[in-house]
Amino acid sequence: MTYDEALEFIHAADWKGSNLGLERISELCALLGDPQKKLKFVHVAGTNGKGSTCAMLSAILTAAGYKTGLFTSPHLQRYNERFKINGEDITDEAFCEATETVKKASEGMSDAATEFERCTAIGLEYFAQQGCDIVVFEVGLGGRLDSTNVIDAPEAAVITNLGLEHTEVLGDTIEQIAAEKAGIIKPGCSVVLYAQSPEAEAVVKQKAAECGCTVSVTDPSAEKLLSEDVFGQHIDYKDRKDLELKLLGTYQYSNCALVLETVDVLKACGWNIPEEAVREGLRTVNWPGRFEVLQKEPLIILDGAHNPNGVQELAHCIERFLPGRKLRVVMGVMADKDHAQMIDIMAPYAERFVAMQPKY
Repeated sequence: MTYDEALEFIHAADWKGSNLGLERISELCALLGDPQKKLKFVHVAGTNGKGSTCAMLSAILTAAGYKTGLFTSPHLQRYNERFKINGEDITDEAFCEATETVKKASEGMSDAATEFERCTAIGLEYFAQQGCDIVVFEVGLGGRLDSTNVIDAPEAAVITNLGLEHTEVLGDTIEQIAAEKAGIIKPGCSVVLYAQSPEAEAVVKQKAAECGCTVSVTDPSAEKLLSEDVFGQHIDYKDRKDLELKLLGTYQYSNCALVLETVDVLKACGWNIPEEAVREGLRTVNWPGRFEVLQKEPLIILDGAHNPNGVQELAHCIERFLPGRKLRVVMGVMADKDHAQMIDIMAPYAERFVAMQPKY
């Protein structure tokens, strides 16, 4: 199988869209020999901050000496970015090999798998083949019926900041959204929750109680920003002092608090994560497209915010790092997003808008 043939197989199912449900991915995994049962996971759901949280966790676990898989979506430039081990993208050869294995297994299915289900299966097959110690597994859409939820109880179920998104699929209230995200919680796992609205927290805590799971919630009052510039920031969180965080953004030290709570949960489960690994991971983590400085002169910043919550956080970053400066905003938005509200949020910072259509 060539690289183009692998992509053709994955994209051939895009007509099904995000057809949520676990029946097809369960069948496909069974045909593959259930690779997910050979792996351990940190499962991460939420609206904003999933990718950054996953990147930090992966960097810390890698620094701790574990062979760490990282599954995220979407990609920025190449499909390979979705599957990483110890920070390195899957090679074209390994990508083609895993995709061919999934393609052969899927030929026995009565109901064809969706594009994201095929992507999920490729990741699981690859991580199992490579013998990963642990996989940081980002939910695609929702949680309860997302194909990543084919796994058994993870080491930790992590819930990031929640907001209204994909309301036509997940529900139009924060409680409904929270219920879908909390669907990744299973008996036997620990739960780590980003501190947020009482309504969202109550739903997650109720689901955890039903499953007999403990819940760790971040403490915003313990988050302290020491210094920051366009190259990173220094923060305190609880007993951890002067942590150097490479990622920019006012929201990133709240995401970092979630990561640190998750680290403590994993340590309590028996994972050996030295404090130096925590510091090294945060100091070296790379996650493109999140208030990323592409060029200094002239200043060009890339940010993947794609819903009102994310754009509001982007606005906070602009106020903090570029006060009083008017920007030229190049913007392209998918049709299912609340583009009007996003534009309203960005308008005070814009000298002009340039509208682009995403090539998708």
